[in-house]
Amino acid sequence: MTAAAPPPLTTASPSPAPTVSPSGAGAGSRSGSGAPVRLTWVQPEDLVGHEFRQASQDGRGKAAEPLLRVWLAAGGHPAPPSAGASPAPAAPELRALASDLLTALAALPRPAAAAAAEPDPWPAITATWSAASAGPGQGSTEDPALGRRLEAAWVGRAVGCVLGKPVEKLPLHGIRALARAAGNWPLDDWFTERGVPPEVLAAHPWNRRSAPTSLAENINGTPEDDDLNFPLLGLLLLQRHGRGFTTADLGRLWLDELPAGRTFTAERVAYRNLLHGLEPPATATHHNPFREWIGALIRADVHGWTNPGNPAAAAAQAYRDAALTHTGNGVYAALFVAAATATAATGRADVHTALRAGLAVVPPRSRLAEAVRFGIATAAAAGAEGFEEVVDRLHARYGHYHWVHAVPNTALIAAALTHADGDFTRSVCRAVSGGWDTDSNGATAGALAGLIMGSPDRIPHRWTAPLKNRLATTVPGFDGIGFDTLAGLTARLARPTPKEAARS
Repeated sequence: MTAAAPPPLTTASPSPAPTVSPSGAGAGSRSGSGAPVRLTWVQPEDLVGHEFRQASQDGRGKAAEPLLRVWLAAGGHPAPPSAGASPAPAAPELRALASDLLTALAALPRPAAAAAAEPDPWPAITATWSAASAGPGQGSTEDPALGRRLEAAWVGRAVGCVLGKPVEKLPLHGIRALARAAGNWPLDDWFTERGVPPEVLAAHPWNRRSAPTSLAENINGTPEDDDLNFPLLGLLLLQRHGRGFTTADLGRLWLDELPAGRTFTAERVAYRNLLHGLEPPATATHHNPFREWIGALIRADVHGWTNPGNPAAAAAQAYRDAALTHTGNGVYAALFVAAATATAATGRADVHTALRAGLAVVPPRSRLAEAVRFGIATAAAAGAEGFEEVVDRLHARYGHYHWVHAVPNTALIAAALTHADGDFTRSVCRAVSGGWDTDSNGATAGALAGLIMGSPDRIPHRWTAPLKNRLATTVPGFDGIGFDTLAGLTARLARPTPKEAARS
């Protein structure tokens, strides 16, 4: 694949690490009224446990062992297994130690072989691309059917997201128990609690924020979700800055238009880093143990939608977007989705061709590339009724990763799409039934499957009707918008401006 020009980040040097104060309500102070604020995904005493896990996965585990012993001897705890914050705040001394350890861990170099297999700079990433994988240039933006494909992609993203919302954070056995109890296994329809015995509901409670809007009996339009907010922000980014946007442009857009409370994991840490005065790419690396998680992947669709037939350009845009918050495999997941989506957006590729295009822009020796290849191969070898076994093999191989990490989730998305062979219902249901980050996986699989379907009319009515062509969001200017309108906006952004065309 022909590499696009290196995408600009920002010329600013990383700012010095900000000092994290060990005092105040967030550090455990109980002065004043009420309990201390336990803001998720940013407390140093929780971040450090996740950073030790990250070190064990990226090759720094041995070097990190002395620091881990210091942390445990001081009374520190491992990372919360699934939640964003531990139940109680740390004492000021322990919080200060956690902040110091995060800085010390960041200074540990990766082994040379691991760093070479998983590069971060854009030129080093594109250097791993095979010349034989060169894709076509921009060629389908004047296709009159593009708008219908994009509407199907938006609808598919919404369907998969809403399908996965009630079971987000549930373990795999809980998802299976709830679906089986409702007579909906293998998963083939919206989750419901109708007919589910109380003891099953008590053992496996729905996601408390999502069940009121996302069970079959409750869906009334498309509820807000970060998996839908971020594509909207991607549209705003392209409307305001065009294809030449920088990572700094994205950071300013977030500060202007994205409520901090609508961010999670790596996005929340990067938001905090922006407020501390750091600039990209330091926003992605300073005290950010979530930098290889799934957040950049869920922002990548719009870059593929607006570059139909040009996976290299889609990947370049996705890189500049991802670099605000992610590194390594977190970035590669975004490149994979953007390139696969750009290929599917032409209307001329089947799902397997799209997935191959996605893999072509991922460093081939990375953990993400290995996982995607494993997911595709395992799904391709399974029989028509064998997806449950595929999921079990994925969980056995990648279950040591956090449930929001990019590696297992991207492998599951690829496996679900491969096994479904282009069928919309099977794509979203397999992605969600595989567990981990269910709403994100359902959204990404649904968007790609929608493109393959080619028109929202080809998505079964039982999926589209409850959403009522209406999306709720806090992104300014978009609340209540229809997917048909979003498709029109996206199609216009897929056409290069005269200035962009002149530069190409």
